[in-house]
Amino acid sequence: MSSTEIQKKSITSNLTTQILIAMVLGAILGVVIHNSISAEAALSFSNKVKILATVFIRLVQMIIAPLVFTTLVVGIAKLGNVSAVGRIGGKALGWFFTASLISLLLGMFFVNVLEPGVGLNLSNVDLTSGSEVVAKTQSISFENFIEHIVPKSIFEALATNEILQIVVFSIFFGLAAASIGDYVKPVVTALDKMSHIILKMVNYVMNFAPIGVFGAIAGVFAVRDFQELAITYFKFFGSFLIGISSLWVVLILVGYIFLKSRMTVLLKRIVSPLIIAFGTTSSEAVFPKLTEELERFGVKDKIVSFMLPLGYSFNLDGSMMYMTFASIFIAQAYGIDLDLGTQMTMLLVLMLTSKGIAGVPRASLVVVAATCGMFDIPIEGIALILPIDHFCDMFRSATNVLGNALATSVVGQWEENNEIDIVSLD
Repeated sequence: MSSTEIQKKSITSNLTTQILIAMVLGAILGVVIHNSISAEAALSFSNKVKILATVFIRLVQMIIAPLVFTTLVVGIAKLGNVSAVGRIGGKALGWFFTASLISLLLGMFFVNVLEPGVGLNLSNVDLTSGSEVVAKTQSISFENFIEHIVPKSIFEALATNEILQIVVFSIFFGLAAASIGDYVKPVVTALDKMSHIILKMVNYVMNFAPIGVFGAIAGVFAVRDFQELAITYFKFFGSFLIGISSLWVVLILVGYIFLKSRMTVLLKRIVSPLIIAFGTTSSEAVFPKLTEELERFGVKDKIVSFMLPLGYSFNLDGSMMYMTFASIFIAQAYGIDLDLGTQMTMLLVLMLTSKGIAGVPRASLVVVAATCGMFDIPIEGIALILPIDHFCDMFRSATNVLGNALATSVVGQWEENNEIDIVSLD
Protein backbone atom coordinates (compact mmCIF):
# COMPACT_ATOMS: atom_id res chain seq x y z
CA MET A 1 0.00 0.00 0.00
CA SER A 2 1.44 3.38 -1.05
CA SER A 3 1.84 6.35 1.30
CA THR A 4 -0.92 8.18 -0.64
CA GLU A 5 -3.36 5.29 -0.11
CA ILE A 6 -2.49 5.14 3.60
CA GLN A 7 -3.10 8.89 3.89
CA LYS A 8 -6.47 8.61 2.12
CA LYS A 9 -7.50 5.71 4.37
CA SER A 10 -6.57 7.77 7.45
CA ILE A 11 -8.61 10.75 6.21
CA THR A 12 -11.64 8.53 5.53
CA SER A 13 -11.37 6.93 8.98
CA ASN A 14 -11.13 10.34 10.66
CA LEU A 15 -14.14 11.62 8.72
CA THR A 16 -16.22 8.60 9.75
CA THR A 17 -15.28 9.12 13.40
CA GLN A 18 -16.12 12.82 13.22
CA ILE A 19 -19.53 12.07 11.67
CA LEU A 20 -20.37 9.51 14.36
CA ILE A 21 -19.39 11.99 17.09
CA ALA A 22 -21.47 14.69 15.36
CA MET A 23 -24.52 12.39 15.32
CA VAL A 24 -24.23 11.68 19.07
CA LEU A 25 -23.64 15.34 19.98
CA GLY A 26 -26.51 16.44 17.75
CA ALA A 27 -28.91 13.95 19.37
CA ILE A 28 -27.83 15.00 22.88
CA LEU A 29 -28.20 18.71 22.11
CA GLY A 30 -31.59 18.14 20.47
CA VAL A 31 -32.92 16.19 23.47
CA VAL A 32 -31.62 18.83 25.91
CA ILE A 33 -33.24 21.64 23.91
CA HIS A 34 -36.51 19.71 23.61
CA ASN A 35 -36.72 19.12 27.36
CA SER A 36 -35.56 22.54 28.55
CA ILE A 37 -37.38 25.18 26.48
CA SER A 38 -40.86 25.79 25.11
CA ALA A 39 -42.14 24.08 21.96
CA GLU A 40 -42.11 27.38 20.02
CA ALA A 41 -38.51 28.12 21.00
CA ALA A 42 -37.48 24.55 20.19
CA LEU A 43 -39.06 24.85 16.74
CA SER A 44 -37.20 28.12 16.17
CA PHE A 45 -33.93 26.47 17.23
CA SER A 46 -34.63 23.49 14.97
CA ASN A 47 -35.20 25.71 11.94
CA LYS A 48 -31.96 27.57 12.61
CA VAL A 49 -29.71 24.59 13.31
CA LYS A 50 -31.05 22.70 10.27
CA ILE A 51 -29.45 25.43 8.15
CA LEU A 52 -26.15 23.60 8.78
CA ALA A 53 -27.55 20.48 7.11
CA THR A 54 -29.15 22.51 4.32
CA VAL A 55 -25.86 24.26 3.52
CA PHE A 56 -23.99 20.93 3.40
CA ILE A 57 -26.57 19.32 1.12
CA ARG A 58 -26.58 22.40 -1.14
CA LEU A 59 -22.78 22.20 -1.38
CA VAL A 60 -23.13 18.60 -2.53
CA GLN A 61 -25.94 19.45 -4.95
CA MET A 62 -23.71 22.18 -6.37
CA ILE A 63 -21.35 19.55 -7.80
CA ILE A 64 -23.73 16.68 -8.62
CA ALA A 65 -24.96 17.92 -12.01
CA PRO A 66 -21.52 18.69 -13.49
CA LEU A 67 -20.12 15.49 -11.97
CA VAL A 68 -22.86 13.30 -13.49
CA PHE A 69 -22.52 14.97 -16.89
CA THR A 70 -18.73 14.88 -17.14
CA THR A 71 -18.20 11.39 -15.71
CA LEU A 72 -21.04 9.79 -17.67
CA VAL A 73 -20.00 11.32 -21.00
CA VAL A 74 -16.36 10.34 -20.43
CA GLY A 75 -17.39 6.88 -19.29
CA ILE A 76 -19.47 6.22 -22.41
CA ALA A 77 -16.78 7.68 -24.67
CA LYS A 78 -14.19 5.38 -23.06
CA LEU A 79 -16.46 2.37 -23.57
CA GLY A 80 -15.84 3.07 -27.23
CA ASN A 81 -18.92 1.76 -29.01
CA VAL A 82 -22.69 1.46 -28.85
CA SER A 83 -22.59 -2.31 -28.29
CA ALA A 84 -20.53 -1.91 -25.10
CA VAL A 85 -22.95 0.73 -23.80
CA GLY A 86 -25.89 -1.53 -24.63
CA ARG A 87 -24.26 -4.54 -22.97
CA ILE A 88 -23.45 -2.74 -19.72
CA GLY A 89 -26.75 -0.84 -19.77
CA GLY A 90 -28.66 -4.09 -20.19
CA LYS A 91 -26.84 -5.67 -17.24
CA ALA A 92 -27.47 -2.55 -15.16
CA LEU A 93 -31.20 -2.34 -15.88
CA GLY A 94 -31.60 -6.09 -15.35
CA TRP A 95 -29.97 -5.77 -11.93
CA PHE A 96 -31.93 -2.62 -11.03
CA PHE A 97 -35.35 -4.06 -11.83
CA THR A 98 -34.59 -7.36 -10.13
CA ALA A 99 -33.40 -5.54 -6.99
CA SER A 100 -36.46 -3.26 -7.08
CA LEU A 101 -38.81 -6.23 -7.38
CA ILE A 102 -37.16 -8.04 -4.46
CA SER A 103 -37.32 -4.86 -2.34
CA LEU A 104 -40.99 -4.32 -3.12
CA LEU A 105 -41.83 -7.96 -2.38
CA LEU A 106 -40.00 -7.83 0.94
CA GLY A 107 -41.97 -4.74 1.95
CA MET A 108 -45.23 -6.41 0.95
CA PHE A 109 -44.31 -9.63 2.80
CA PHE A 110 -43.42 -8.05 6.13
CA VAL A 111 -46.31 -5.59 6.23
CA ASN A 112 -48.75 -8.48 5.62
CA VAL A 113 -47.11 -10.80 8.16
CA LEU A 114 -46.54 -8.25 10.95
CA GLU A 115 -49.68 -6.13 10.24
CA PRO A 116 -48.45 -2.93 11.95
CA GLY A 117 -51.51 -0.93 10.85
CA VAL A 118 -54.18 -3.32 12.15
CA GLY A 119 -56.06 -1.95 15.15
CA LEU A 120 -54.36 1.47 15.01
CA ASN A 121 -56.17 4.28 16.86
CA LEU A 122 -56.63 7.22 14.46
CA SER A 123 -58.38 9.56 16.91
CA ASN A 124 -55.25 11.52 17.87
CA VAL A 125 -53.78 11.87 14.40
CA ASP A 126 -53.83 15.27 12.69
CA LEU A 127 -54.81 14.24 9.17
CA THR A 128 -54.25 17.75 7.80
CA SER A 129 -50.50 17.50 8.38
CA GLY A 130 -50.03 15.56 5.17
CA SER A 131 -51.57 18.24 2.94
CA GLU A 132 -48.18 19.40 1.61
CA VAL A 133 -47.30 15.90 0.43
CA VAL A 134 -50.79 15.28 -0.97
CA ALA A 135 -50.52 18.46 -3.04
CA LYS A 136 -47.52 17.02 -4.89
CA THR A 137 -49.22 13.78 -5.91
CA GLN A 138 -50.92 15.29 -8.95
CA SER A 139 -47.56 15.30 -10.75
CA ILE A 140 -47.09 11.55 -10.26
CA SER A 141 -48.56 9.61 -13.18
CA PHE A 142 -47.30 7.36 -15.95
CA GLU A 143 -47.74 10.14 -18.54
CA ASN A 144 -45.83 12.66 -16.44
CA PHE A 145 -43.13 10.10 -15.78
CA ILE A 146 -42.57 9.57 -19.52
CA GLU A 147 -42.51 13.33 -20.12
CA HIS A 148 -40.17 13.81 -17.19
CA ILE A 149 -37.54 11.46 -18.63
CA VAL A 150 -36.71 13.66 -21.61
CA PRO A 151 -35.24 17.10 -20.87
CA LYS A 152 -36.62 20.01 -22.87
CA SER A 153 -33.44 21.90 -21.97
CA ILE A 154 -30.19 20.46 -20.66
CA PHE A 155 -29.51 23.78 -18.94
CA GLU A 156 -32.79 23.56 -17.06
CA ALA A 157 -32.01 19.97 -16.08
CA LEU A 158 -28.54 20.98 -14.87
CA ALA A 159 -29.93 23.95 -12.95
CA THR A 160 -32.56 21.85 -11.14
CA ASN A 161 -30.38 18.75 -10.61
CA GLU A 162 -32.76 16.49 -12.55
CA ILE A 163 -30.47 13.47 -12.51
CA LEU A 164 -32.54 11.28 -14.85
CA GLN A 165 -32.77 14.04 -17.48
CA ILE A 166 -29.04 14.72 -17.21
CA VAL A 167 -28.43 10.99 -17.65
CA VAL A 168 -30.53 10.89 -20.84
CA PHE A 169 -28.72 13.88 -22.38
CA SER A 170 -25.31 12.57 -21.30
CA ILE A 171 -25.97 9.16 -22.88
CA PHE A 172 -26.84 10.78 -26.22
CA PHE A 173 -23.84 13.12 -25.97
CA GLY A 174 -21.49 10.30 -25.00
CA LEU A 175 -22.70 7.99 -27.77
CA ALA A 176 -22.30 10.77 -30.33
CA ALA A 177 -18.78 11.47 -29.06
CA ALA A 178 -17.86 7.77 -29.18
CA SER A 179 -19.15 7.43 -32.76
CA ILE A 180 -17.05 10.35 -34.04
CA GLY A 181 -13.81 8.90 -32.71
CA ASP A 182 -10.43 10.63 -32.49
CA TYR A 183 -11.79 13.98 -33.71
CA VAL A 184 -13.50 14.65 -30.35
CA LYS A 185 -10.66 13.40 -28.13
CA PRO A 186 -9.81 16.96 -27.01
CA VAL A 187 -13.41 17.45 -25.80
CA VAL A 188 -13.47 14.12 -23.96
CA THR A 189 -10.06 14.85 -22.44
CA ALA A 190 -11.26 18.26 -21.26
CA LEU A 191 -14.38 16.73 -19.67
CA ASP A 192 -12.21 14.04 -18.05
CA LYS A 193 -9.97 16.70 -16.50
CA MET A 194 -13.03 18.64 -15.38
CA SER A 195 -14.41 15.53 -13.64
CA HIS A 196 -11.14 15.18 -11.71
CA ILE A 197 -11.37 18.81 -10.61
CA ILE A 198 -14.93 18.22 -9.39
CA LEU A 199 -13.84 15.07 -7.53
CA LYS A 200 -11.17 17.17 -5.84
CA MET A 201 -13.94 19.55 -4.80
CA VAL A 202 -15.64 16.54 -3.19
CA ASN A 203 -12.80 16.33 -0.66
CA TYR A 204 -13.34 19.94 0.31
CA VAL A 205 -17.13 19.59 0.56
CA MET A 206 -16.91 16.41 2.67
CA ASN A 207 -15.10 18.37 5.38
CA PHE A 208 -18.48 19.95 6.11
CA ALA A 209 -20.22 16.56 6.49
CA PRO A 210 -19.94 16.33 10.32
CA ILE A 211 -21.37 19.86 10.66
CA GLY A 212 -24.27 18.99 8.33
CA VAL A 213 -25.03 15.74 10.17
CA PHE A 214 -24.90 17.55 13.53
CA GLY A 215 -27.42 20.14 12.32
CA ALA A 216 -29.78 17.56 10.83
CA ILE A 217 -29.87 15.34 13.94
CA ALA A 218 -30.08 18.21 16.45
CA GLY A 219 -32.93 19.81 14.47
CA VAL A 220 -35.03 16.65 14.48
CA PHE A 221 -34.54 15.73 18.13
CA ALA A 222 -35.26 19.31 19.25
CA VAL A 223 -38.88 19.11 18.04
CA ARG A 224 -39.62 15.40 18.39
CA ASP A 225 -40.29 13.67 21.68
CA PHE A 226 -38.36 10.53 20.89
CA GLN A 227 -39.85 8.57 23.80
CA GLU A 228 -43.39 9.40 22.73
CA LEU A 229 -42.59 8.54 19.12
CA ALA A 230 -41.03 5.25 20.15
CA ILE A 231 -44.12 4.24 22.12
CA THR A 232 -46.73 5.47 19.63
CA TYR A 233 -45.02 4.11 16.54
CA PHE A 234 -43.18 1.17 18.04
CA LYS A 235 -45.04 -1.42 15.99
CA PHE A 236 -44.72 0.44 12.68
CA PHE A 237 -41.07 1.39 13.13
CA GLY A 238 -40.14 -1.99 14.60
CA SER A 239 -41.80 -3.81 11.71
CA PHE A 240 -40.09 -1.51 9.22
CA LEU A 241 -36.69 -2.17 10.82
CA ILE A 242 -37.25 -5.91 10.53
CA GLY A 243 -38.06 -5.47 6.84
CA ILE A 244 -35.15 -3.15 6.04
CA SER A 245 -32.74 -5.37 8.03
CA SER A 246 -33.87 -8.35 5.96
CA LEU A 247 -33.19 -6.35 2.80
CA TRP A 248 -29.67 -5.59 4.06
CA VAL A 249 -29.11 -9.30 4.73
CA VAL A 250 -30.26 -10.15 1.19
CA LEU A 251 -28.09 -7.44 -0.41
CA ILE A 252 -24.99 -8.41 1.59
CA LEU A 253 -25.49 -12.14 0.88
CA VAL A 254 -25.86 -11.41 -2.83
CA GLY A 255 -22.70 -9.31 -2.58
CA TYR A 256 -20.76 -12.21 -1.07
CA ILE A 257 -22.08 -14.55 -3.78
CA PHE A 258 -20.78 -12.32 -6.58
CA LEU A 259 -17.84 -10.51 -4.96
CA LYS A 260 -16.86 -13.19 -2.42
CA SER A 261 -14.22 -11.91 0.04
CA ARG A 262 -14.04 -8.53 -1.74
CA MET A 263 -17.50 -7.75 -0.34
CA THR A 264 -15.90 -7.18 3.07
CA VAL A 265 -13.52 -4.66 1.49
CA LEU A 266 -16.44 -2.92 -0.24
CA LEU A 267 -18.35 -2.58 3.03
CA LYS A 268 -15.30 -0.99 4.66
CA ARG A 269 -14.96 1.43 1.75
CA ILE A 270 -18.54 2.66 1.92
CA VAL A 271 -18.84 3.07 5.70
CA SER A 272 -18.40 6.84 5.45
CA PRO A 273 -20.98 7.32 2.63
CA LEU A 274 -23.43 5.09 4.52
CA ILE A 275 -23.13 7.15 7.71
CA ILE A 276 -23.46 10.46 5.86
CA ALA A 277 -26.59 9.21 4.05
CA PHE A 278 -27.97 7.94 7.37
CA GLY A 279 -27.32 11.21 9.19
CA THR A 280 -28.54 13.59 6.48
CA THR A 281 -31.37 11.33 5.17
CA SER A 282 -30.05 11.98 1.68
CA SER A 283 -28.47 9.35 -0.56
CA GLU A 284 -27.90 12.15 -3.06
CA ALA A 285 -25.56 13.84 -0.55
CA VAL A 286 -23.01 11.02 -0.89
CA PHE A 287 -23.06 10.63 -4.69
CA PRO A 288 -19.65 12.30 -5.20
CA LYS A 289 -18.05 10.55 -2.22
CA LEU A 290 -19.44 7.18 -3.31
CA THR A 291 -18.01 7.73 -6.79
CA GLU A 292 -14.57 8.25 -5.28
CA GLU A 293 -14.79 5.25 -2.91
CA LEU A 294 -15.94 2.83 -5.62
CA GLU A 295 -13.03 3.83 -7.85
CA ARG A 296 -10.67 3.29 -4.90
CA PHE A 297 -12.31 -0.11 -4.40
CA GLY A 298 -11.16 -1.02 -7.89
CA VAL A 299 -14.18 -0.50 -10.13
CA LYS A 300 -13.07 1.14 -13.36
CA ASP A 301 -13.96 4.81 -13.61
CA LYS A 302 -15.88 4.28 -16.87
CA ILE A 303 -18.14 1.73 -15.12
CA VAL A 304 -18.66 3.89 -12.03
CA SER A 305 -19.47 6.97 -14.11
CA PHE A 306 -22.00 4.97 -16.15
CA MET A 307 -23.61 2.92 -13.38
CA LEU A 308 -24.04 5.36 -10.49
CA PRO A 309 -26.12 8.02 -12.30
CA LEU A 310 -28.38 5.26 -13.63
CA GLY A 311 -28.59 3.72 -10.16
CA TYR A 312 -29.68 6.98 -8.56
CA SER A 313 -32.60 7.09 -10.99
CA PHE A 314 -33.56 3.40 -11.15
CA ASN A 315 -32.13 1.61 -8.13
CA LEU A 316 -33.51 2.95 -4.83
CA ASP A 317 -33.85 -0.33 -2.93
CA GLY A 318 -34.58 1.13 0.51
CA SER A 319 -37.19 3.52 -0.85
CA MET A 320 -38.87 0.75 -2.84
CA MET A 321 -39.18 -1.49 0.21
CA TYR A 322 -40.60 1.40 2.26
CA MET A 323 -43.18 2.39 -0.36
CA THR A 324 -45.00 -0.95 -0.43
CA PHE A 325 -44.71 -1.21 3.34
CA ALA A 326 -46.15 2.27 3.93
CA SER A 327 -48.92 2.01 1.31
CA ILE A 328 -50.32 -1.24 2.70
CA PHE A 329 -49.83 0.01 6.29
CA ILE A 330 -52.15 2.96 5.57
CA ALA A 331 -54.72 0.58 4.07
CA GLN A 332 -54.53 -1.59 7.20
CA ALA A 333 -54.98 1.46 9.44
CA TYR A 334 -58.22 2.33 7.65
CA GLY A 335 -59.42 -1.28 7.71
CA ILE A 336 -59.22 -1.65 3.92
CA ASP A 337 -58.61 -5.25 2.86
CA LEU A 338 -56.40 -5.56 -0.22
CA ASP A 339 -56.36 -8.97 -1.87
CA LEU A 340 -53.16 -10.43 -3.29
CA GLY A 341 -54.03 -9.45 -6.86
CA THR A 342 -54.58 -5.82 -5.87
CA GLN A 343 -51.34 -5.76 -3.91
CA MET A 344 -49.39 -7.17 -6.86
CA THR A 345 -50.94 -4.52 -9.11
CA MET A 346 -49.92 -1.88 -6.55
CA LEU A 347 -46.41 -3.31 -6.62
CA LEU A 348 -46.18 -2.92 -10.41
CA VAL A 349 -47.53 0.65 -10.20
CA LEU A 350 -44.87 1.50 -7.62
CA MET A 351 -42.22 -0.10 -9.82
CA LEU A 352 -43.06 2.39 -12.59
CA THR A 353 -44.01 5.57 -10.75
CA SER A 354 -41.01 5.49 -8.44
CA LYS A 355 -38.49 5.84 -11.27
CA GLY A 356 -37.04 9.24 -11.98
CA ILE A 357 -37.95 10.91 -8.69
CA ALA A 358 -34.42 11.12 -7.29
CA GLY A 359 -33.82 14.50 -5.69
CA VAL A 360 -37.52 15.19 -5.06
CA PRO A 361 -38.06 16.17 -1.39
CA ARG A 362 -39.93 13.42 0.47
CA ALA A 363 -40.06 11.52 -2.81
CA SER A 364 -41.13 8.24 -1.20
CA LEU A 365 -44.06 9.90 0.58
CA VAL A 366 -45.20 11.58 -2.63
CA VAL A 367 -45.25 8.25 -4.46
CA VAL A 368 -47.01 6.52 -1.53
CA ALA A 369 -49.71 9.23 -1.49
CA ALA A 370 -50.20 8.98 -5.26
CA THR A 371 -50.43 5.18 -5.09
CA CYS A 372 -52.98 5.33 -2.27
CA GLY A 373 -55.12 7.63 -4.40
CA MET A 374 -55.05 5.17 -7.31
CA PHE A 375 -56.35 2.34 -5.07
CA ASP A 376 -59.03 4.32 -3.20
CA ILE A 377 -57.03 4.44 0.03
CA PRO A 378 -57.49 7.80 1.85
CA ILE A 379 -54.52 9.95 0.80
CA GLU A 380 -54.66 11.92 4.04
CA GLY A 381 -53.51 8.70 5.72
CA ILE A 382 -50.00 9.82 4.80
CA ALA A 383 -50.20 11.90 8.00
CA LEU A 384 -50.00 8.64 9.96
CA ILE A 385 -46.38 8.10 9.02
CA LEU A 386 -45.15 11.70 8.85
CA PRO A 387 -44.00 11.91 12.51
CA ILE A 388 -41.76 8.86 12.15
CA ASP A 389 -40.82 9.30 8.49
CA HIS A 390 -37.53 11.10 9.17
CA PHE A 391 -36.21 8.15 11.16
CA CYS A 392 -37.36 5.69 8.48
CA ASP A 393 -35.71 7.91 5.86
CA MET A 394 -32.36 7.53 7.63
CA PHE A 395 -32.45 3.78 7.08
CA ARG A 396 -33.83 3.81 3.55
CA SER A 397 -31.25 6.42 2.40
CA ALA A 398 -28.39 4.28 3.71
CA THR A 399 -29.95 1.23 2.04
CA ASN A 400 -30.12 3.07 -1.29
CA VAL A 401 -26.38 3.76 -1.01
CA LEU A 402 -25.60 0.11 -0.24
CA GLY A 403 -27.73 -1.07 -3.16
CA ASN A 404 -26.05 1.24 -5.67
CA ALA A 405 -22.55 0.46 -4.40
CA LEU A 406 -23.26 -3.26 -4.74
CA ALA A 407 -24.80 -2.96 -8.21
CA THR A 408 -21.88 -0.90 -9.52
CA SER A 409 -19.28 -3.26 -8.04
CA VAL A 410 -20.92 -6.42 -9.37
CA VAL A 411 -21.44 -5.06 -12.90
CA GLY A 412 -17.85 -3.78 -12.79
CA GLN A 413 -16.62 -7.28 -11.96
CA TRP A 414 -18.77 -8.82 -14.71
CA GLU A 415 -17.21 -6.44 -17.24
CA GLU A 416 -13.72 -7.19 -15.95
CA ASN A 417 -14.36 -10.93 -16.40
CA ASN A 418 -15.83 -10.26 -19.84
CA GLU A 419 -12.68 -8.43 -20.93
CA ILE A 420 -10.52 -11.30 -19.62
CA ASP A 421 -12.62 -13.80 -21.62
CA ILE A 422 -12.25 -11.74 -24.79
CA VAL A 423 -8.46 -11.51 -24.34
CA SER A 424 -8.20 -15.28 -23.77
CA LEU A 425 -10.20 -15.96 -26.94
CA ASP A 426 -7.84 -13.75 -28.90
